[in-house]
Amino acid sequence: MSNIYKQSFKQTQTNNIELSIYNCGLQRCEKGYSWGPGVRDHYLIHYVAAGKGTFVVNGVTYEVKSGDVFLAKPSQLICYTADQEDPWEYYWVGFNGSNANKLVLELPFAVDNPIHTCKNPDKVKDTLFSIFLSRGPENYSEALMVGYLYLFLAELMKENQRQENRSQTSSSAYVSSAIKFIQFNYSHEIAIDDIAKAVGISRSHLYRVFMSNVGESPIDYLTNYRINEACYLLRQGNLSIAEIATSVGFFDQFYFSRVFKKVKGVPPSKYLSSGKVGQP
Repeated sequence: MSNIYKQSFKQTQTNNIELSIYNCGLQRCEKGYSWGPGVRDHYLIHYVAAGKGTFVVNGVTYEVKSGDVFLAKPSQLICYTADQEDPWEYYWVGFNGSNANKLVLELPFAVDNPIHTCKNPDKVKDTLFSIFLSRGPENYSEALMVGYLYLFLAELMKENQRQENRSQTSSSAYVSSAIKFIQFNYSHEIAIDDIAKAVGISRSHLYRVFMSNVGESPIDYLTNYRINEACYLLRQGNLSIAEIATSVGFFDQFYFSRVFKKVKGVPPSKYLSSGKVGQP
């Protein structure tokens, strides 16, 4: 097939902890081309511009066609394969960050359906393609890419509003409320029981809805959010490690250092020189 191509861009470091682009690109696949089974550590959205294929999530197979978008979440076991007769051409963006899950919850994907057929496919495609067109290693390029990512997500949010007879599921509503509580209170000494009480559900129910919507437990989400905020403060360079620990809700510096190393692979004292600064 002579018109097969792939163009991609991978971000090597980022200054934006709230929303960070991992990669983006476009590809016209050969017949039967497949990725996976595998697991991503970030959110990944594909828009299918032509052709068709299948998307498998945790053992469930979905048929995907031109004009559809499909979403892969972190830690999900996925596989996607181009059709043998009409292989797809798609655009994609991979992203993560402390605000990523909150934004994804507003997109037109259900817990049990990671596929959406676009009502305004040209607009969705154009904003997604603009991310790729803005690629580059410069700081302004990163700002442009993240800006277009917000526009792309906004277009999908508009698609969500256009869907008739669809309301936010109760589970995603609980998760959204819990994440907002975390974002406003992570610097205090809060526990999972406090989050569950604020949302109005039991601790066990909170665990279940987090695992189904986010792919990680509430305590892991809270910990990762705190450590990512700590990374941001470390990059600013105007606070001591003890002050940073207190600022993100750890009141024992040594415990903070142990948790930080477990999450990031290096202690906070070596974070800036480790080469991991660009990793959200």
